[in-house]
Amino acid sequence: MTSRGICVVIEDDNDIRDLIDLILSAEGFEVHAFETGTEGVMAAERLNPTLITLDVGLPDMDGREAARLVAAVSPAPILMITAFAERDDELHGIASGASAYLVKPFRPQQLREVAQGMVPQELATIPPA
Repeated sequence: MTSRGICVVIEDDNDIRDLIDLILSAEGFEVHAFETGTEGVMAAERLNPTLITLDVGLPDMDGREAARLVAAVSPAPILMITAFAERDDELHGIASGASAYLVKPFRPQQLREVAQGMVPQELATIPPA
């Protein structure tokens, strides 16, 4: 399988973080997972990811603020994965910089499909400029 590049996962729940890692690793991503928004923002700047997944309920900052900070340091698309399921929550997530929004609990196939749509195989193999 061709690499889809690096995925930065920002999620404070160990079980969900491990599940996202497992699913996206199987899809060809090199996953780097972090528990806090601060760690995730620094990783997004340092690792040149092709995809970032981001929880809204982080221990050190609101995920929408983390999305704004990530978007300022990385052009990678942001997939918010959160339990905040109201329509306004999704609108606020997209307004803060997320490219897509996935509500927990999610099915593994949903995550695969969204990730594939955000980072198509042919785009993932193009080396950074």
